[in-house]
Amino acid sequence: MKRALIVRGGWDGHEPEQCADLAKSALEDSGFDVEVSGSLRSYTDETLMESVDLIVQVWTLGTISDPQLEGLLDAVASGVGFAGWHGGMCDSFRQNDKYHFLCGGQFVAHLGGLVEYDVNIVKTKDPIALGLGDFSLFSEQYYMQVDPSNEVLATTTFDAAYERVGHIHVVMPVIWKRKYGEGRVFYASFGHQARDFEVPEAKEIIKRGMLWAGTALAAGGQ
Repeated sequence: MKRALIVRGGWDGHEPEQCADLAKSALEDSGFDVEVSGSLRSYTDETLMESVDLIVQVWTLGTISDPQLEGLLDAVASGVGFAGWHGGMCDSFRQNDKYHFLCGGQFVAHLGGLVEYDVNIVKTKDPIALGLGDFSLFSEQYYMQVDPSNEVLATTTFDAAYERVGHIHVVMPVIWKRKYGEGRVFYASFGHQARDFEVPEAKEIIKRGMLWAGTALAAGGQ
């Protein structure tokens, strides 16, 4: 049986407990044995890389100690999958560049707060997006710094004004996957709160992304 560890906590505004529960249910329905932890100390477990196939992080902001970060990085590099969404993965531990290299991106701003925006699938044959079309969300549209080595599966187009920068009209990655050592890393920038996953496509992509990272879904691409 595949095993997953969900680490949830940090800023309450992203509803870490509710979102972790949704992830737990999706993984259990897919045959995973799931443990949920409310502490980053789980990353220092000496048996981590042997005891789990997948780590799902739902932890916005906060700080991570060097031993905790090294435990996480070593586990993923050894082949443990790492998956997450929105600020629970790419707005965590803002000052830690080693963590940013793991994730492949970092939150910059959500222009306009909660807005309606489109998610456009660009890798339609990838197993994470296969059979799914473009969809819309009413949520925070993340403007991000993004690693060019990511394999981008979906994008969104910004059409907004931002402080002194002026008018911004750019195409921004929303969903990507990447490798970190032997491990698979999956991220989606939506998921501000649990209600985002009431959109069927968003819920399905998160499920498939977790399964892909945990090697329970065909590889495709990277």
